[in-house]
Amino acid sequence: MSNRPDTALARVEVDGDVLWAVRRGEEYTPLGMSLAGLLRLPAAEARERVEGAAGAGIRPARVLAPIDPQHEVWAAGVTYLRSRDGRIEEASDGTPYDKVYGAQRPELFFKSTGVRVVGDGEPVGKRADSTWDVPESELGIVVDAAGEIFGYVPGNDSSSRSIEGENLLYLPQAKVFTAGCALGPEIVPAWLATPPFDIRLLIERDGSSVYDEVTSTDQLARRLEDLADWLFRGLEFPDGVVVLTGTGLVPPSEFTLRDGDEVTIEIAGIGRLTNPVVTVGRTPVAE
Repeated sequence: MSNRPDTALARVEVDGDVLWAVRRGEEYTPLGMSLAGLLRLPAAEARERVEGAAGAGIRPARVLAPIDPQHEVWAAGVTYLRSRDGRIEEASDGTPYDKVYGAQRPELFFKSTGVRVVGDGEPVGKRADSTWDVPESELGIVVDAAGEIFGYVPGNDSSSRSIEGENLLYLPQAKVFTAGCALGPEIVPAWLATPPFDIRLLIERDGSSVYDEVTSTDQLARRLEDLADWLFRGLEFPDGVVVLTGTGLVPPSEFTLRDGDEVTIEIAGIGRLTNPVVTVGRTPVAE
Protein backbone atom coordinates (compact mmCIF):
# COMPACT_ATOMS: atom_id res chain seq x y z
CA MET A 1 0.00 0.00 0.00
CA SER A 2 1.53 3.32 -1.10
CA ASN A 3 1.03 5.85 1.69
CA ARG A 4 3.21 8.93 1.20
CA PRO A 5 1.77 11.24 -1.44
CA ASP A 6 4.05 13.38 -3.56
CA THR A 7 2.24 16.60 -2.59
CA ALA A 8 0.27 17.43 0.54
CA LEU A 9 -0.66 20.23 2.94
CA ALA A 10 0.93 20.11 6.38
CA ARG A 11 0.53 22.17 9.53
CA VAL A 12 4.01 22.50 10.96
CA GLU A 13 6.02 24.11 13.73
CA VAL A 14 9.05 26.12 12.60
CA ASP A 15 11.21 28.09 15.06
CA GLY A 16 8.37 28.13 17.57
CA ASP A 17 5.79 29.37 15.06
CA VAL A 18 2.90 27.32 13.64
CA LEU A 19 2.16 27.68 9.93
CA TRP A 20 0.73 25.80 6.98
CA ALA A 21 3.05 24.52 4.28
CA VAL A 22 2.88 22.70 0.98
CA ARG A 23 5.10 19.62 0.97
CA ARG A 24 6.45 18.52 -2.40
CA GLY A 25 8.58 15.44 -1.96
CA GLU A 26 10.80 16.29 1.00
CA GLU A 27 10.61 20.07 0.51
CA TYR A 28 8.27 22.28 2.54
CA THR A 29 7.16 25.70 1.26
CA PRO A 30 5.03 28.14 3.32
CA LEU A 31 1.44 28.34 2.10
CA GLY A 32 1.10 31.91 3.33
CA MET A 33 -2.32 31.43 4.91
CA SER A 34 -4.24 29.17 7.25
CA LEU A 35 -6.34 26.18 6.22
CA ALA A 36 -9.43 28.12 7.30
CA GLY A 37 -8.45 30.97 4.97
CA LEU A 38 -7.87 28.53 2.14
CA LEU A 39 -11.25 26.86 2.62
CA ARG A 40 -13.04 30.21 2.47
CA LEU A 41 -11.85 30.66 -1.14
CA PRO A 42 -13.63 29.36 -4.24
CA ALA A 43 -12.29 25.93 -5.17
CA ALA A 44 -10.36 27.10 -8.24
CA GLU A 45 -8.69 29.92 -6.30
CA ALA A 46 -7.77 27.58 -3.44
CA ARG A 47 -6.12 25.23 -5.90
CA GLU A 48 -4.16 28.11 -7.41
CA ARG A 49 -2.90 29.13 -3.96
CA VAL A 50 -1.67 25.59 -3.24
CA GLU A 51 -0.08 25.06 -6.63
CA GLY A 52 1.44 28.54 -6.63
CA ALA A 53 3.00 28.33 -3.17
CA ALA A 54 6.65 29.29 -3.58
CA GLY A 55 9.55 30.78 -1.69
CA ALA A 56 12.35 29.65 0.57
CA GLY A 57 12.09 26.13 1.88
CA ILE A 58 11.52 25.55 5.59
CA ARG A 59 12.56 22.80 8.00
CA PRO A 60 9.69 21.80 10.30
CA ALA A 61 10.59 20.88 13.87
CA ARG A 62 7.45 18.75 13.89
CA VAL A 63 4.27 18.11 11.93
CA LEU A 64 1.05 18.90 13.81
CA ALA A 65 -2.53 17.73 13.42
CA PRO A 66 -3.69 19.13 10.05
CA ILE A 67 -6.56 21.26 11.29
CA ASP A 68 -6.98 24.80 12.63
CA PRO A 69 -8.10 25.27 16.24
CA GLN A 70 -11.47 26.78 15.27
CA HIS A 71 -12.40 23.95 12.95
CA GLU A 72 -14.91 21.25 13.82
CA VAL A 73 -14.76 17.54 13.07
CA TRP A 74 -18.02 15.74 12.38
CA ALA A 75 -18.49 12.05 11.68
CA ALA A 76 -20.84 9.72 9.86
CA GLY A 77 -21.93 6.40 11.31
CA VAL A 78 -23.14 3.09 9.89
CA THR A 79 -21.92 3.85 6.37
CA TYR A 80 -20.40 0.38 5.83
CA LEU A 81 -22.20 -2.96 6.16
CA ARG A 82 -19.54 -4.16 8.63
CA SER A 83 -20.18 -1.09 10.78
CA ARG A 84 -23.91 -1.79 10.79
CA ASP A 85 -23.29 -5.37 11.87
CA GLY A 86 -20.84 -4.26 14.55
CA ARG A 87 -23.27 -1.74 16.00
CA ILE A 88 -26.05 -4.36 16.07
CA GLU A 89 -23.66 -6.79 17.77
CA GLU A 90 -22.87 -4.36 20.60
CA ALA A 91 -26.31 -2.81 21.08
CA SER A 92 -29.07 -3.76 23.48
CA ASP A 93 -31.39 -2.91 20.57
CA GLY A 94 -29.83 -2.93 17.09
CA THR A 95 -32.95 -1.85 15.20
CA PRO A 96 -31.97 1.85 14.80
CA TYR A 97 -28.63 0.89 13.21
CA ASP A 98 -30.29 -1.43 10.72
CA LYS A 99 -32.76 1.29 9.78
CA VAL A 100 -30.24 4.13 9.38
CA TYR A 101 -27.97 2.03 7.14
CA GLY A 102 -30.64 1.97 4.44
CA ALA A 103 -32.25 5.33 5.16
CA GLN A 104 -31.96 8.37 2.91
CA ARG A 105 -30.74 10.57 5.78
CA PRO A 106 -27.34 9.49 7.18
CA GLU A 107 -26.25 9.43 10.80
CA LEU A 108 -24.08 12.51 11.41
CA PHE A 109 -22.70 13.56 14.78
CA PHE A 110 -20.25 16.04 16.24
CA LYS A 111 -16.85 14.53 17.04
CA SER A 112 -14.29 17.18 18.05
CA THR A 113 -13.09 20.74 17.91
CA GLY A 114 -9.84 21.36 16.10
CA VAL A 115 -8.00 22.29 19.27
CA ARG A 116 -8.78 18.86 20.76
CA VAL A 117 -7.62 16.82 17.75
CA VAL A 118 -4.35 14.90 18.14
CA GLY A 119 -1.89 14.40 15.30
CA ASP A 120 0.37 11.65 14.05
CA GLY A 121 2.52 10.20 16.84
CA GLU A 122 0.48 11.75 19.66
CA PRO A 123 -1.47 9.59 22.15
CA VAL A 124 -5.08 8.80 21.26
CA GLY A 125 -7.46 8.27 24.15
CA LYS A 126 -9.77 5.60 25.49
CA ARG A 127 -12.21 6.42 28.28
CA ALA A 128 -11.43 5.34 31.82
CA ASP A 129 -15.11 4.54 32.40
CA SER A 130 -15.39 2.26 29.36
CA THR A 131 -14.77 -1.48 29.22
CA TRP A 132 -14.83 -2.05 25.44
CA ASP A 133 -12.84 0.34 23.24
CA VAL A 134 -11.82 0.31 19.59
CA PRO A 135 -10.22 2.58 17.00
CA GLU A 136 -12.25 3.41 13.93
CA SER A 137 -10.14 3.83 10.79
CA GLU A 138 -11.79 6.37 8.53
CA LEU A 139 -11.26 8.49 5.47
CA GLY A 140 -11.71 12.13 6.44
CA ILE A 141 -12.97 14.58 3.84
CA VAL A 142 -11.89 18.20 4.20
CA VAL A 143 -14.83 20.29 3.03
CA ASP A 144 -14.64 23.95 2.04
CA ALA A 145 -17.08 26.74 2.99
CA ALA A 146 -19.21 26.02 -0.08
CA GLY A 147 -19.63 22.35 0.87
CA GLU A 148 -17.23 21.03 -1.78
CA ILE A 149 -14.59 18.40 -1.03
CA PHE A 150 -11.18 20.07 -0.93
CA GLY A 151 -9.05 17.15 0.24
CA TYR A 152 -8.60 13.89 2.13
CA VAL A 153 -6.97 12.95 5.45
CA PRO A 154 -6.66 9.74 7.51
CA GLY A 155 -8.69 9.80 10.72
CA ASN A 156 -9.33 7.77 13.86
CA ASP A 157 -12.83 8.09 15.36
CA SER A 158 -11.85 6.38 18.62
CA SER A 159 -14.96 4.92 20.27
CA SER A 160 -16.36 3.20 23.34
CA ARG A 161 -18.45 0.26 22.23
CA SER A 162 -19.57 -0.51 25.77
CA ILE A 163 -21.03 2.96 26.35
CA GLU A 164 -22.76 3.22 22.97
CA GLY A 165 -23.98 -0.37 23.24
CA GLU A 166 -25.57 0.22 26.63
CA ASN A 167 -27.87 2.92 25.28
CA LEU A 168 -27.90 4.64 21.90
CA LEU A 169 -28.53 7.98 23.65
CA TYR A 170 -25.04 7.68 25.15
CA LEU A 171 -23.50 8.11 21.68
CA PRO A 172 -21.98 11.57 22.46
CA GLN A 173 -20.17 10.13 25.49
CA ALA A 174 -18.99 7.13 23.47
CA LYS A 175 -17.55 9.41 20.81
CA VAL A 176 -16.49 12.70 22.40
CA PHE A 177 -13.71 12.65 24.99
CA THR A 178 -10.14 13.86 25.53
CA ALA A 179 -7.83 12.80 22.67
CA GLY A 180 -10.71 10.85 21.14
CA CYS A 181 -10.05 12.08 17.59
CA ALA A 182 -6.82 11.78 15.61
CA LEU A 183 -6.09 13.20 12.15
CA GLY A 184 -2.98 13.22 10.03
CA PRO A 185 -0.34 13.47 9.13
CA GLU A 186 -1.31 15.68 6.13
CA ILE A 187 -4.14 16.68 3.81
CA VAL A 188 -3.99 15.53 0.20
CA PRO A 189 -5.85 17.89 -2.17
CA ALA A 190 -8.78 16.26 -3.93
CA TRP A 191 -7.40 17.04 -7.42
CA LEU A 192 -4.38 14.84 -6.65
CA ALA A 193 -6.26 11.76 -5.41
CA THR A 194 -9.24 9.83 -6.75
CA PRO A 195 -11.40 7.43 -4.70
CA PRO A 196 -11.82 4.59 -4.02
CA PHE A 197 -9.02 4.18 -1.47
CA ASP A 198 -7.85 1.06 0.35
CA ILE A 199 -7.88 1.50 4.14
CA ARG A 200 -5.79 -0.62 6.50
CA LEU A 201 -6.18 -0.83 10.27
CA LEU A 202 -3.21 -2.28 12.17
CA ILE A 203 -3.19 -2.63 15.96
CA GLU A 204 0.05 -3.71 17.63
CA ARG A 205 0.54 -4.81 21.23
CA ASP A 206 3.95 -5.41 22.78
CA GLY A 207 5.50 -5.31 19.30
CA SER A 208 3.13 -7.90 17.78
CA SER A 209 0.11 -7.46 15.54
CA VAL A 210 -3.23 -8.23 17.22
CA TYR A 211 -5.41 -6.92 14.38
CA ASP A 212 -4.57 -6.26 10.74
CA GLU A 213 -7.30 -5.92 8.13
CA VAL A 214 -7.95 -3.95 4.94
CA THR A 215 -11.13 -2.58 3.39
CA SER A 216 -11.89 -0.04 0.66
CA THR A 217 -14.02 3.05 0.40
CA ASP A 218 -15.75 1.35 -2.52
CA GLN A 219 -17.68 -0.49 0.22
CA LEU A 220 -19.25 2.77 1.41
CA ALA A 221 -23.03 2.71 1.18
CA ARG A 222 -23.11 6.48 0.63
CA ARG A 223 -21.36 8.94 -1.67
CA LEU A 224 -18.78 11.19 -0.02
CA GLU A 225 -20.41 14.25 -1.60
CA ASP A 226 -23.78 13.26 -0.13
CA LEU A 227 -22.38 13.13 3.41
CA ALA A 228 -21.10 16.70 3.02
CA ASP A 229 -24.40 17.80 1.50
CA TRP A 230 -26.46 16.44 4.40
CA LEU A 231 -24.23 18.15 6.95
CA PHE A 232 -24.49 21.51 5.16
CA ARG A 233 -28.29 21.28 4.98
CA GLY A 234 -28.51 22.31 8.62
CA LEU A 235 -25.23 24.08 9.35
CA GLU A 236 -22.88 26.64 7.85
CA PHE A 237 -19.11 26.25 8.09
CA PRO A 238 -17.53 29.51 6.91
CA ASP A 239 -14.03 28.15 7.69
CA GLY A 240 -14.71 24.66 6.32
CA VAL A 241 -15.07 21.39 8.22
CA VAL A 242 -13.65 17.88 8.41
CA VAL A 243 -16.05 14.93 8.09
CA LEU A 244 -15.03 11.40 9.04
CA THR A 245 -16.91 9.10 6.69
CA GLY A 246 -17.35 5.92 8.75
CA THR A 247 -15.46 2.71 9.30
CA GLY A 248 -15.55 -0.60 7.46
CA LEU A 249 -13.16 -2.32 9.89
CA VAL A 250 -14.44 -3.45 13.29
CA PRO A 251 -12.28 -5.68 15.53
CA PRO A 252 -14.02 -8.79 16.92
CA SER A 253 -16.18 -8.55 20.04
CA GLU A 254 -13.52 -10.08 22.30
CA PHE A 255 -11.04 -7.30 21.44
CA THR A 256 -10.58 -4.08 23.41
CA LEU A 257 -7.77 -1.53 23.35
CA ARG A 258 -5.20 -1.42 26.14
CA ASP A 259 -2.78 1.26 27.27
CA GLY A 260 0.37 1.08 25.16
CA ASP A 261 -1.30 -0.38 22.08
CA GLU A 262 -0.23 1.30 18.83
CA VAL A 263 -2.90 2.03 16.23
CA THR A 264 -1.92 2.62 12.60
CA ILE A 265 -4.38 3.72 9.94
CA GLU A 266 -3.09 3.62 6.37
CA ILE A 267 -5.03 5.01 3.42
CA ALA A 268 -3.46 4.27 0.06
CA GLY A 269 -2.12 7.44 -1.54
CA ILE A 270 -3.29 9.61 1.36
CA GLY A 271 -1.07 8.76 4.30
CA ARG A 272 -0.33 6.79 7.45
CA LEU A 273 -1.54 7.86 10.91
CA THR A 274 0.00 6.17 13.97
CA ASN A 275 -0.95 6.79 17.60
CA PRO A 276 -0.19 5.09 20.93
CA VAL A 277 -3.21 4.46 23.17
CA VAL A 278 -3.65 5.98 26.63
CA THR A 279 -6.48 6.01 29.15
CA VAL A 280 -8.13 9.40 29.61
CA GLY A 281 -10.69 10.80 32.00
CA ARG A 282 -11.56 9.87 35.56
CA THR A 283 -11.54 6.34 36.87
CA PRO A 284 -15.06 5.51 38.12
CA VAL A 285 -15.52 5.43 41.87
CA ALA A 286 -16.60 1.98 43.06
CA GLU A 287 -20.20 1.97 44.27
